[in-house]
Amino acid sequence: MITAKQHAAEIVRELRARGHQAYFAGGCVRDLLLGREAADYDVATDATPHEVMQIFPQTFAVGAQFGVVLVPMSEEMDRKDKVPSQTSSHTSSETGGSQMDDNAARSKSTVEVATFRSDVGYSDGRHPDEVRFSKSPREDVERRDFTINGMMLDPATNEVLDFVGGRADLAAGIVRAIGDPERRFSEDKLRMLRAVRFAARFGYEIDPATFAAIQRLAPQIHQVSQERVREELTRMLTEGRAQRAFQLLDETGLLEQVLPEISRMKGVEQPPHYHPEGDVFVHTLLLLAKLSAGSSGSISKTLAWGALLHDVGKPPTFRVAPDRIRFDGHVEIGVKMAAEICRRLRFSNGDTDQILALVDNHMRFGDVLRMKESTLKKFLRLPEFEEHMELHRIDCLSSHGLLDAYDYAREKLHSLPPEAIRPTPLVTGRDLIEAGYEPGSLFKEILSAVEDAQLEGRLTSRAAAMDFVRREFPA
Repeated sequence: MITAKQHAAEIVRELRARGHQAYFAGGCVRDLLLGREAADYDVATDATPHEVMQIFPQTFAVGAQFGVVLVPMSEEMDRKDKVPSQTSSHTSSETGGSQMDDNAARSKSTVEVATFRSDVGYSDGRHPDEVRFSKSPREDVERRDFTINGMMLDPATNEVLDFVGGRADLAAGIVRAIGDPERRFSEDKLRMLRAVRFAARFGYEIDPATFAAIQRLAPQIHQVSQERVREELTRMLTEGRAQRAFQLLDETGLLEQVLPEISRMKGVEQPPHYHPEGDVFVHTLLLLAKLSAGSSGSISKTLAWGALLHDVGKPPTFRVAPDRIRFDGHVEIGVKMAAEICRRLRFSNGDTDQILALVDNHMRFGDVLRMKESTLKKFLRLPEFEEHMELHRIDCLSSHGLLDAYDYAREKLHSLPPEAIRPTPLVTGRDLIEAGYEPGSLFKEILSAVEDAQLEGRLTSRAAAMDFVRREFPA
């Protein structure tokens, strides 16, 4: 099985064999020069989309109007002696198929092949009004976003084409817009968020002129779709440098625009006995710094968003009582605010449910040592309970540092067998109907009471459970 890099190199060789210019381009060149594993590989060429699709079978013209074609990995990539295919299967609007979204279509086994181009006008602040294909790699590079992403590489010789000073900025650790930064950001407002993400991910500084342009244009970020904003923020939260990313969002003025609820945490004091670290914003940033990859090798996006939003209800509920600072009802208010943020950013229903559950339950750990056995077991069986525990752990480590409740919940979770936490019900609704009970609101109360007694070990058989029902809830 060939690797994605070998697949991309074979595409370059094939395009060159047909008389075209072709190079690795963009982020993969940056990553290769940094000695990192590239997430994916892009190829830039002077071949038009039609020519690319004639050379490679089973391509996906996901953005043919912008010169972009996806070439999936194939067992028949070695075609040096073959004529161009005339029967390729294209999934695109140009050939009568349905247009595919490139985020959905692309995987590690596909390579994006883009035609050299220059862009004319960006009326919507996101897409070029007109695309002009080009034969010049320099012209193609000059319309790209940042110098560190603006290099091309010949995979056969490892020669780097650097028309914009990308290698120097890579060595200096600088994220710099290509050419006039205000023009680059005016073309695509999403680039402002990408500048922050790249700076945080690599631990780089943002070039002063580029930084100033972001500050000036930050209010225009609203021209970008909420889905794309969400994806950039999620990447910031899950790439391992979330604290730095959100510091930069704040410093550039972008945070106030995309997540004003988080910006309002700044300066909101907390009781020093419980939160010696500082205000709500400082506390939240400390949590973000402690996000770490789980057993899957990646940082959970729902946990990351739960950490960001867990105290979002504190600013509107802040008050100074005679005894101390209080945030009465901040969990309930926080859940409502988090729900609005998730709705605004177009989160899926599943992700929204888990994020809201994390916000809703994060204070319950304070009662864990005093919970009834039935309450504790129901708590432990919350979906993705490991995420609830991890949020509580980093919450504690970012404030008072006490992990008694965490250790207790962790021990219970791992010592209790699954059937003790989620046992087969002793009584069902059908049992109640057969016993003469009328379906209605009482059913839920009866079933809940039986379940509590079962979880606490007071009921162990169906017969005992039915005796309990007749005694406690006479028909």
